Amino acid sequence: MSNKESSNKELSNKELSNKELSNKELSNKELSNKELSNKELSNKELSNKELSNKELSRNVKKGIYCLALILILLTIDQIIKVSVKTNMALYDEIYIFDWFRIRFIENNGMAWGMELGSKLLLSIFRIIAVAFGCWYVWRQIRCSASYGYLTVLSMILAGAAGNIFDSLFYGQIFTESTPFAVSQLTAFGEGYAPMLMGKVVDMFYFPIIDTVLPTWIPIWGGDHFVFFSPIFNFADACISVAVIVFIIFFREKIKS
Repeated sequence: MSNKESSNKELSNKELSNKELSNKELSNKELSNKELSNKELSNKELSNKELSNKELSRNVKKGIYCLALILILLTIDQIIKVSVKTNMALYDEIYIFDWFRIRFIENNGMAWGMELGSKLLLSIFRIIAVAFGCWYVWRQIRCSASYGYLTVLSMILAGAAGNIFDSLFYGQIFTESTPFAVSQLTAFGEGYAPMLMGKVVDMFYFPIIDTVLPTWIPIWGGDHFVFFSPIFNFADACISVAVIVFIIFFREKIKS
């Protein structure tokens, strides 16, 4: 009996030892799996962080591109306008070709010399529209919009800002343009109009067809006819070109 009990005890100790070894192996295995899992999570977090940093860098580059393009277009627009306003009397014309002339006019309205309601309300509407445009461009940058789409938006924004600049400051820093006198720069606040009431400078005139209609045409026969008659500026051109490109290449943006 004693030998049997001793044998059973040894077997029991062996089983316990094997069980302990098994538990230890399982524990080591669990620790190993946990370490692997933590390592995978760490690698995933690092990968996500790298992607996030890469996306942020890309968005910063796009933001700089949009800002640079807007400033370049705005600078070109203002150089042309100031040159015309300080060197030409109102309604003066420089002949380039039969179909292209520089004719200096001013208007209170929107693009292409259109008139629309109160000048003050129009200026405030423009400022609100540009503020919305800035927000929309920023949103599109964050949504990873293409450079092409951002270029179109920046051109529209630059054009709108160019005409707003006229309304905001030209009445404050220039004397009035007349058919008999060229405008001059003056001290800020001593110009021809209050803030927001400045006139927009236009100069590009393309009378591609300039003729008299045949007398046999009903109603308009014998009348003078000009195509293309609107006089516009560089800012208007930026807006118009951008809108045409938008309609041709980015129509799906309207639907979405």
